[in-house]
Amino acid sequence: QVQLVESGGGLVQAGGSLRLSCAASGRTFSSFSMGWFRQAPGKEREFVAASSWSGGDTYVANSVKGRFTISRDNAKNTVYLQMNSLKPEDTAVYYCAAQKKWANIVTMSEYDYWGQGTQVTVSS
Repeated sequence: QVQLVESGGGLVQAGGSLRLSCAASGRTFSSFSMGWFRQAPGKEREFVAASSWSGGDTYVANSVKGRFTISRDNAKNTVYLQMNSLKPEDTAVYYCAAQKKWANIVTMSEYDYWGQGTQVTVSS
C-alpha cells in the first residue's frame, strides 16, 4: 500500500512559478513510476507528467512542455512538479499517482494509487 500526499499548491499570478510536492509513504516508493495529473472545473482529468522509478525517463504533456518539469528524490520518497511560466489555463486540482510499471503512463487507469490533490489557481 502506498499513500500519497500532495502539497505546494496555491494562488499565483500568471507568469509565476510553483513547485508541487508529493510525499509517499512506504518503503517501496523507488519501485513505482509516478505521474502528475490535473483536473480543471468542468473538465476531465488529464495527464501532465510522469517519471520512471529511477527518474531516468520522464515525459510531459505537450501542453506544459518547456514550462513544467517532473523530478523525484527517492531518498525522500518525494516526487516534484516544478511549474514555471504559469498560465490561467493551468488552474486545476493537481494529483499525483503511482503505478508499479512504466506503461501507458498517460492513462489514469494504469495508476494504482492516487493522492487527494492540491489546488493551483493562476490569476490573470
